[in-house]
Parts: sequence; structure tokens; C-alpha cells
Amino acid sequence: MICAHAGQAQATTPFPRVMVGGQPVVTLPGPWVVAGCGLTGTPSPPCVTGQFTVGATRVTVGGAPVLLQDSQAVCAASGAPLTILVTQVRVTAQ
Repeated sequence: MICAHAGQAQATTPFPRVMVGGQPVVTLPGPWVVAGCGLTGTPSPPCVTGQFTVGATRVTVGGAPVLLQDSQAVCAASGAPLTILVTQVRVTAQ
């Protein structure tokens, strides 16, 4: 994941009990930490965290919707979106 200003986003709460392609799945509630955002200064502070607002409608893990390739997220404090760069495509969900 990257923010709109090329900052790298990292999941803070992957779900280690469910693996897809050898990697833990990530669910909707967990925040993402953004490092290296290129946006500096005021009044537009850099992206620090990201939060997904849209996840799967039918697939949950631990009671939370899993993230999908078309899931939507917004960064705090800039309001910029997070862009998903890599996904596991062997599983399809809605």
C-alpha cells in the first residue's frame, strides 16, 4: 500500500490465524501506519495513518470484513487515499 504521496503503508493488525498464499489476511478495523509520505508542511500535514472504510460484504475473519483489491481507505491527516499495489489473487471474495 502507498499513500497518494508515495508513503509506504503497513498493516498494524494482520490476522495471523488465517493465511492466504502464506501471508496473514488483513481485516477492515485495523489502522495502517504510513511512513515516508512526501507531503510536508502546513496546512497539509503528511499522511501518518490510514483507515479502510470499505471491505468485503460477505467474507469475514474473526468477525471483521477482509480487505479486497477494491477496498477504499483514507489517510489521516491529509485525507488522501491509500492505493493497493499487491494482492493475493488466488481467492475471490465479495
